[in-house]
Amino acid sequence: MLNSAPKGQSNLHMVKTRRHDMERMIVGGGCFWCVEGAYKQIHGVESALPAYAGGPDPHPTYQAVCSGTTGHAEVVEVQFDPTVISYETLLEVFFTVHDPTQLNRQGNDIGTQYRSCIMPLSNEQQAKAEAIIRDMANVYDEPIVTTLEEPINFLIAEKKHHDYYARNPYQGYCAAVVGPKIAKVRAKHAHLYR
Repeated sequence: MLNSAPKGQSNLHMVKTRRHDMERMIVGGGCFWCVEGAYKQIHGVESALPAYAGGPDPHPTYQAVCSGTTGHAEVVEVQFDPTVISYETLLEVFFTVHDPTQLNRQGNDIGTQYRSCIMPLSNEQQAKAEAIIRDMANVYDEPIVTTLEEPINFLIAEKKHHDYYARNPYQGYCAAVVGPKIAKVRAKHAHLYR
């Protein structure tokens, strides 16, 4: 299915990933500051970077994506060591940090840019994502609306969004929304954190 670098992603990045025996995953679950923060400090995670993917523009900006008109989702690219942590475990974190039953929104963040999505990068990731979505249907009372999509026009977000919560924990949105979501994930999956 998806065995090459997504559009907008360099092959050099893919070579670096293979050389270090790292795998990549791309997920979107509302504001990327929340999702990125949830993956920071997990054993086996080398990096978690905010990004955009899913729309026709190869060079989206934060302002354009926030307008809800680009078709992109706010996503996070996670690079991880599969000998330390599994893709499935990282997806469990994903399903903890956001509500996969909310269509095109997370709380007051409304629009397709905040959709719940998994962007598999291989047939194996596709199969595992399908399986965990089926499993999550037994956890939530409402239907799961998480989509499986190709990471069309994947692009790492502007540097000012990297580690946003860590650098701005007292900013209004971070204190009210991001912090509580990350605290929930860390409480449920405490054994995963460094």
